[in-house]
Amino acid sequence: MRKYIVFFCAIPALLALFTPAISAKGQPRRERMAGAEFKKANSAQRPYMGWSSWSFLRGKPNAAKIKAQARIMAARLLPYGYRYINIDAGWVGGFDRYGRPAANLKRFPEGMAGMAAWLHAHGLKLGIYLVPGISPAEYHTNCQIWHSPYVAREITYPSGSGNTLGRGFRKIDYRKPGAAAYIQSCANLFSRWGVDFIKMDFVGPGGGYKGFRRTDNRDDIVHWARALRNTGRPIWLELSNSLSLRYATFWRRYANGWRIDNDVEAYGSPYLTDWKNIRQRFTDAPKWSKYAGPGGWNDLDSLEIGNGRSDGLTRAERQTVMTLWCINCAPLYLGSDLRHLTRYDYKIITNRAAIAIDQAGRVATPLSQSTPHQIWRVQNANGTYTVALFNLGRTPARVTVRWRELGFQAAAKVVDIWQHKAVRNAKQQFSAVLNSHASRLLNVVPEH
Repeated sequence: MRKYIVFFCAIPALLALFTPAISAKGQPRRERMAGAEFKKANSAQRPYMGWSSWSFLRGKPNAAKIKAQARIMAARLLPYGYRYINIDAGWVGGFDRYGRPAANLKRFPEGMAGMAAWLHAHGLKLGIYLVPGISPAEYHTNCQIWHSPYVAREITYPSGSGNTLGRGFRKIDYRKPGAAAYIQSCANLFSRWGVDFIKMDFVGPGGGYKGFRRTDNRDDIVHWARALRNTGRPIWLELSNSLSLRYATFWRRYANGWRIDNDVEAYGSPYLTDWKNIRQRFTDAPKWSKYAGPGGWNDLDSLEIGNGRSDGLTRAERQTVMTLWCINCAPLYLGSDLRHLTRYDYKIITNRAAIAIDQAGRVATPLSQSTPHQIWRVQNANGTYTVALFNLGRTPARVTVRWRELGFQAAAKVVDIWQHKAVRNAKQQFSAVLNSHASRLLNVVPEH
């Protein structure tokens, strides 16, 4: 969960003055069209790659800290596809006279427009963080909406939380005149700044704080997608966190990515994450696999890889994390301090063959999850197979995959992606003893 939230009017965006509420049964035709138009404007053909400020900086980012990370990314990671610099909670310093989020100028003296220009000059992209709803401060101030006779209090419901965070955020009523205009004004502002990515956090139904998890933000997301389309700028829309699987088709229609679990961070620990938080994703990812593909991707949260032991994972676990993220074609965004990348971790996050699996967009699924010794596989477009072996148990174990389990009887050529070498004696199967939480990642080529 995001602890350091600055109250601001953060949004789910939009346009039409009168939009019917979203029902569990589906969306009106014009809203379905809005989703299709958003996808056309921002195709998200591949999972995005980059870095997020939350894990390392929490709610205290500033321009100097962000630029320090960006310089490393531009110099060492951009050649591998890492491009987005996403500033999570903590960049907002209030709101302007029209109720739109404004940058904290003490932390970001040049504002977000200045930050975007600096990142773009280095070949990178800017991401920012928002939450749906009207903040208590904005509601109290009752800001007038840009180019509208309406004010903030006139576009909200009399009750109900604006998001799954709670904390007094008011839910926007898109049946009210001025509601769509407000969201569009925010989207237009972010577009003028040069924003390339928006993470909308505490979106429901889904994760968040107890008592608010049933909050329904689907109407927000419909409008947000429409407003982004109207700006004419391709802006990636990412939803968070632990979204409801029940509405997976909806998330896919209107967004480019959606978090399937709670935060990966190990809060209260000196480490970025722990194995317990990683392990849950093995259980949840297969449930979402069919919804991922060009246009939208299942988000497993940030990669806590890069800083060695301070990541909170063993060497074997760090390789397993990258393996799981890549075979699920999840967005690859780092949460570590890029100034202190270790040699071992750097090799993991820059393995071109592993990254290519992620970017190919073909999601692997497990043959079975009845034991901790799992085989995940997917057939690639060229007829080869990507195969991952995992030992999720606490003790070493032999894990074996037989080619007939993949659907072919012929012998095969095998390349170990992490060891960068061909595997001998693997004509009918591959078998290896894996240490606790270890993995192998293979490219299997049937010999027809």
